[in-house]
Amino acid sequence: MKISCVALDLDRTTLNREGKLGDANKKAIEELIRKGICVVIASGRSFHTLPADVVRIPGILYAVTSNGAAVYRVADGVCLKRYTIKEEAVRAVMEALKGEPVAYEAFLDGNAYADAAFLADPQKYGTSPQGVEYIRKTRKVTENIEDFILEHAGRLESMDIVVSDADRKKKLWERIQKAAPDVYITSSVSQLIEISDRRAGKHSGLKYVTELLAIPPKETAAFGDGDNDAEMLEFAGYGVAVGNASEKCRAFANYITKNHDEDGVAYALREILKCLPSE
Repeated sequence: MKISCVALDLDRTTLNREGKLGDANKKAIEELIRKGICVVIASGRSFHTLPADVVRIPGILYAVTSNGAAVYRVADGVCLKRYTIKEEAVRAVMEALKGEPVAYEAFLDGNAYADAAFLADPQKYGTSPQGVEYIRKTRKVTENIEDFILEHAGRLESMDIVVSDADRKKKLWERIQKAAPDVYITSSVSQLIEISDRRAGKHSGLKYVTELLAIPPKETAAFGDGDNDAEMLEFAGYGVAVGNASEKCRAFANYITKNHDEDGVAYALREILKCLPSE
């Protein structure tokens, strides 16, 4: 086995349930970098909401963000590639969901936006107690998120529909697909419908980075937990799902490692590192 690049999803994969980077995973990442392996962040998060304890690890060069809609160079925060949702698609989505009891989040220029009503009670829309602090800490507040989305239609990297009811989520997903067939739709957690341009997806962002570095997919490993990671795991030569991964993510993995709260990334990386030549 030859691994030249490792792509890491963050939430519920590399980070623990408190959203922190554990010592074992950090040491494993640092060992990869020491061996000259490119480590890529691959997240649904926008660039400026990425956790400091990850992006400050020396040697992490690239971040695939907003589910592949934007790829950044970590050192200086320069966006190397960005796909924005077409204006007509954004307007079609908003019209299709008009009057629905949902919340919205918008991702623009590496920042995440939400309105005060959602931030006052994210759990009302299905956000986990652990996720509330993260959302409140990372979202920029706008008075009316629906107006904000329409005002910036054509510039959005991605947008989230937050809905707690599973049946309603399924119906709205189908409605969005019909109204705006030119978008990419995925979901990282049960309460989210995540929308970006059809050219996006973490697999698309990782493909861009590996082509930039002239690394073939077969020399790439990717780690994830959610439905939004499945295509990335399929793209990589070696796909790893953590033990708490969704059924779809597990189905696309070559290997299932331990749970994210059991340092599953470090456990699998140790197995990969065993196969790599020593200096």
